[in-house]
Amino acid sequence: MRRSSPVLLALTLSCSPGSIPEEPDVFVAEPTTPGTTTTVGTPEPAAEIVPLYDASTELQPDWIEDVGDAIVTRFADRGRDRHAREDEFQSYDHYLPQYWEYRTATMRFVDYVAKGGSSIDVSMVSEWRLSIAEFRAWYLGVGTVATYSGNYAPTLVEDGPGTFDLDHNKVSDEGTQYRYSFTMDTAYDRGAPEPLAIGQFMEFEASQFLDGAPGARQNYYGTTSLYAVGVGGLVPWRAVGDFADPSSEREKSYPIDDLGWLGGRTTLPYQYSDEPDNRFMQMATNLSALHGQAFVRGRRVHHTDMGDGSHDESPSNPVFTELSGLVGPSFVHPSCDGCHHRNGRAAVVEPGESLEHWVFKIGAEDGSADPERGRVLQPRAAAGSGEGMVVIDRWEESDGLRAPVFWFESGRPARVSGRLAPQLVGMGLLEAIAEADVLAAEDPQDADGDGISGRAQRVTDPVTGEVRLGRFGWKAGATSLEHQIAAALNTDMGVMTSVLPEPDCGPDQVGCGEGGAELSDADLEDLVTYVALLGVPARRDLDDAEALQGEALFDTIGCAACHRPEITTSAFHPFAELRSQRIRPYTDLLLHDMGPGLADDLGEGEASGSEWRTPPLWGLGLGPCVTGGVEGPLQSQTCTPQASYLHDGRARDLTEAIRWHGGEAEASREGFEALPGVEQQAVLRFLQTL
Repeated sequence: MRRSSPVLLALTLSCSPGSIPEEPDVFVAEPTTPGTTTTVGTPEPAAEIVPLYDASTELQPDWIEDVGDAIVTRFADRGRDRHAREDEFQSYDHYLPQYWEYRTATMRFVDYVAKGGSSIDVSMVSEWRLSIAEFRAWYLGVGTVATYSGNYAPTLVEDGPGTFDLDHNKVSDEGTQYRYSFTMDTAYDRGAPEPLAIGQFMEFEASQFLDGAPGARQNYYGTTSLYAVGVGGLVPWRAVGDFADPSSEREKSYPIDDLGWLGGRTTLPYQYSDEPDNRFMQMATNLSALHGQAFVRGRRVHHTDMGDGSHDESPSNPVFTELSGLVGPSFVHPSCDGCHHRNGRAAVVEPGESLEHWVFKIGAEDGSADPERGRVLQPRAAAGSGEGMVVIDRWEESDGLRAPVFWFESGRPARVSGRLAPQLVGMGLLEAIAEADVLAAEDPQDADGDGISGRAQRVTDPVTGEVRLGRFGWKAGATSLEHQIAAALNTDMGVMTSVLPEPDCGPDQVGCGEGGAELSDADLEDLVTYVALLGVPARRDLDDAEALQGEALFDTIGCAACHRPEITTSAFHPFAELRSQRIRPYTDLLLHDMGPGLADDLGEGEASGSEWRTPPLWGLGLGPCVTGGVEGPLQSQTCTPQASYLHDGRARDLTEAIRWHGGEAEASREGFEALPGVEQQAVLRFLQTL
């Protein structure tokens, strides 16, 4: 049976297990309307939503362009340690020391085959002079898993160093960039040469062997990508053949079937280097040449401790001096990666351990800011004491389901909502969905009588003051990716930006910080670019009969009514990578009443305590691997360590997550529970392929 009791909450944050009272002050949360306990009268008409982007938005150049006699593709690449299929090294998907300095490149393919020609001009601009330029194409895989039939030595164009534009024309003598190029006129099929032709798919890899760049390491391989000859653009790829049998197709690459493109052209290829823990940290497959350096600079911001400026990965990474000393005075964590580790969900810890990767939104009895602590509990401090730590005192269990009971070191707030950090992939694509496509599914009064009354969250844009569609956060409280990130910097890290320049202070709070932007607009823009353009992992096991049956059942029992399987993004997003992409996020971005079992007692914006935004499901099956830092074989396997689902991690597996669904989702839950066991397993198998 579904657990029907309200969510139980108690006092909050990090202290040693021994300091928890034997009988903590337990609080029973009642579902509420936003900021109050009851609602009376007729609701006011919903405010008109102003689109983020429309026909007047200035668009960045397309990454694929028809120039009349050719199709031009412009994209970015980064240096890597090893090759994509070398599972014995597990050194492909991670990031190198000093990855943001001189270790990206822009690529330009001018494909004349598309217009009846017979060649492709390939050009590469590196951020530093190369001692050797290598470009390998047409995968062979004979002898090793890193061999290609075509091995090219691009020629240095003697007009560097300097700065080059998107078409690789030199525009300035200032800078450290160099250009290399060659012309390709032959394709290879398992080693046999043949003319280039429309419909071929060329796997390639470019290497960067740097010539005395700063840092000890100089030699890097590149990303393994698949190019559509005569069509343009890169596509997510899969390997075919037996790893151990050179007489087979030996891992020859093909496009992943369209069904697997969860993130449109941002979708990543399948992962063969046995690094599933790194799957949420990759560049979008279609990353524009405009964004290579911005992406890695933003990643550096994401991984920087804004207390001491250190980078949380390799000790070889230098201190980011400009970002040191920004955190606080009170905060949750000093770095973005501290909560969104590997860009995955935060892990649920044992009772008594600090919940420093969570956010606790708090309020006074009337829903306004807590007088002494503001709207978000900030347990740590740059100096002195913070606002009190939080731990899970215990899990309260009933009928196989559990809910956390929290203990607050500084005393229980009148109202509280505890939430763990969600995964980050696909957020740029969610921002690119047109408002009209979301609003078309709104049915706040359940006019069609299907029991589902999803409604849009309406939020004031902190910069323009306009009413926008709420898209991000557990209750859709942020209007844009910039808004969401600025809000996290503000309340979770105590770092002010030009978007949200005032600290989170309670009306009676003393010494909680001064107003004014601390993080520069350039660093904020880079961080937004990084998160927006993370690649979405591909759906796996596309020919698995059980998973395909589960997908059909997922629709039959009504799950797809809220977890909308497919949508096409707007043509007006500034980033070319995100525009007009057919994606499969499994969300409608609407608020839904999930019933008393999942309710907290603190509304947000127009959302009541029991209303939550439908979370996207892409990456669902890989999330436990990312959170748990699991290494090992990924294809056709399910990751189980560190599995935790829903806003506070209470569900230990997908079955528990489904059983917690109530309110508008109750009929779907009942439909799932009514299925025979073998069909329930099919639904779970489908979800694990996402």
